[in-house]
Amino acid sequence: MTHQIHIVGGGLAGSEAAWQLAERGVRVRLSEMRGVEGTPAHQTDQLAELVCSNSFRSDDPERNAVGLLHAEMRALGSLILACADAHKVPAGSALAVDRDGFAQAVTQRIADHPLIELVRERVDTLPAGPAIIATGPLTAAPLAASIAAETGESALAFFDALAPIVHRDTIDMDLAWFQSRWNKGEGHDYINCPMNKDEYLAFHAGLIAGEKSEFKEWEANTPYFEGCMPIEVMAERGVDTLRYGPMKPVGLDDPRTGRWPYAVVQLRQDNALGTLWNIVGFQTKLKHAEQVRLFRTIPGLQNAEFARLGGLHRNTFLNAPRLLDPTLRLRSAPHVRFAGQITGCEGYIESAAIGLLAGRFAAAEMAGTSLVPPPGTTALGALLGHITGGADAETYQPMNVNFGLFPPIEGKTRKADRKALMAARARLALSEWTAAA
Repeated sequence: MTHQIHIVGGGLAGSEAAWQLAERGVRVRLSEMRGVEGTPAHQTDQLAELVCSNSFRSDDPERNAVGLLHAEMRALGSLILACADAHKVPAGSALAVDRDGFAQAVTQRIADHPLIELVRERVDTLPAGPAIIATGPLTAAPLAASIAAETGESALAFFDALAPIVHRDTIDMDLAWFQSRWNKGEGHDYINCPMNKDEYLAFHAGLIAGEKSEFKEWEANTPYFEGCMPIEVMAERGVDTLRYGPMKPVGLDDPRTGRWPYAVVQLRQDNALGTLWNIVGFQTKLKHAEQVRLFRTIPGLQNAEFARLGGLHRNTFLNAPRLLDPTLRLRSAPHVRFAGQITGCEGYIESAAIGLLAGRFAAAEMAGTSLVPPPGTTALGALLGHITGGADAETYQPMNVNFGLFPPIEGKTRKADRKALMAARARLALSEWTAAA
């Protein structure tokens, strides 16, 4: 099949972009390196493999910007959301998935599409013809060098971390219990491991004293992404930081006491069978033996067996406000678009959203028309606007979608009503945009 556009990278963004193009009649070559060469973070060669968490975060479109982004992507025929919905696992008000089933579904849908040619190959230079680069934060060194040569800028980077995964049958449910915070969702979507004050203080001290993975010299000044901070780095910020973060006990009643514990470790279901559970917020760069020793001091996890231990990887992204135009084209080489985390959006669903937009922009261009970017009052438009010009290029850092990226509501409103009003405004704006597109 002779392709009309070349997509490099078969992650969330690349898969979504390929789907959007193919559904609009464009022939796509999708190149994915995994299958011939691995990465430091991936475990399989499946498309759209989820590396860190298995959660797409809140699915509430009225009170959370990421939930609103979910709704907008569903309305636009997102492959990623369709597969996520088909392989969801219990997670309260969040959308979490069986990561293997999800990745297999995306891979199958892409492989079966008659207008998509999936090729397992590493691409080392920017393509000469129409292309979308969606290689993500783990872009191979030769292609990263080609991008740097074209843009005249060194790549930016930050660190992302992975949380450990525990085998469910090794969790002691005599000490732990099922409950969602404030009993939201079904009321029993999380496993909770309680800590008293002495246990928490000992755990906190162990995090700070524990042996960590050492950075290479070239990594020494690379910052962490705030949304995926290693738990031991959070611990260093103060003795109570974790109790106001991933170990917050508020809204969780220990059935043995009827009271909130001093601190709580939560685990979220990681696969459809319910055999694997990840420790929420426990991204870490502790060495593996140290993780096993320290995490087994958590009540309920004293006999825990780990399907995967935590880790750390370096992510690369572009200075998108400086380098990309409003439709994600590289200003110096407009036949090339970028999509996904390499643009500096952070998060699974944000990456897929930018892939969706890149695919639609490219499809319109192939058809000899143009697609106006979605309004900034939508979640899609707010995220795109931040990436392509809303952020300060001098201080640009990865960003999740949030209501702070949206224009404020005009007129006087109650603070409690603002998110719902923004969501209603976004629905109307998206409807008008799709009708005009």
